[in-house]
Amino acid sequence: MAWWSRTQGLAAEPKKSVPKGIWIKCERCNTTLYEADLDANCRVCTNCGHHFRMSTEDRIAFTVDPGSWQEHDRHIESTDPLGFRVDGKKYVDQLRSTSKKVGPGDAYRAATAAIGGTPVEVGFFVFEFMGGSMGSVVGEKITRQFERALAHKRPAIMFCASGGARMQEGVLSLMQMAKTSAARSRLREAKIPYIAVLLHPTTGGVAASVAMLGDIAIAEPDALIGFAGPRVIEQTIRQQLPPGFQRSEFLLEHGMVDMVVPRKEIKPTLERLLSWFSRGSVQPGVRTGETADIDVDNMPQTD
Repeated sequence: MAWWSRTQGLAAEPKKSVPKGIWIKCERCNTTLYEADLDANCRVCTNCGHHFRMSTEDRIAFTVDPGSWQEHDRHIESTDPLGFRVDGKKYVDQLRSTSKKVGPGDAYRAATAAIGGTPVEVGFFVFEFMGGSMGSVVGEKITRQFERALAHKRPAIMFCASGGARMQEGVLSLMQMAKTSAARSRLREAKIPYIAVLLHPTTGGVAASVAMLGDIAIAEPDALIGFAGPRVIEQTIRQQLPPGFQRSEFLLEHGMVDMVVPRKEIKPTLERLLSWFSRGSVQPGVRTGETADIDVDNMPQTD
């Protein structure tokens, strides 16, 4: 009998393996992290501070006051006006399978909620839904969010994480850039505050429109923010880009965002900003880089 088949009389040892979802390796420092510890730390590496992507559901729970979330327009669904196909797969089939996996509501969720006790109209791009791409439904939901903020005179807050316009809807998706920007401009005219929180990644048509139009722009650390990606730009201009190009810290240095805020500090920062706006210290509709009256580094603390 061959040695490798001699198993009689020996107790079979249980197979030792680590179930999936128990450990994860940090993309930046290669530290092996316990998933439960990572979740407890808001999906931020406990060793180097790298920000992992956070699910939309967890971010909503982390950001808004408990029990205050009242979602709007989740019944709106995309159609397939162009009869689009890619690799033989229909767009409607993509929508159906993605909705089954992620849930209804397309790539944007908007609600009336409270942050630090202040009522707000808040929206979150759902990156899990086709890369947070902006099609007709996303543009409509953002527009309705701004219209509610205008009607009720509540601050508007948007958490952006998107690959840009949705190619499956062609020019109809590009039209949403103008549509959402026009709705945002009505908030500016009425001096209703709009705060944009830029997450990784915020790119394409979303970055080129409503994402970069906040009265105050907050970014998470090391988030990729820009229109075209760095590799596309390098190939186009045939030049090497500077280190950190299109990352949050680079944009802060060049005046494109107002603050780079670690994830665990975003809600306290929003609470201070909302309190600051409510006290009349800021004229909403004026970019912080355009006036000396606003100093985001010396905001008053909330009571």
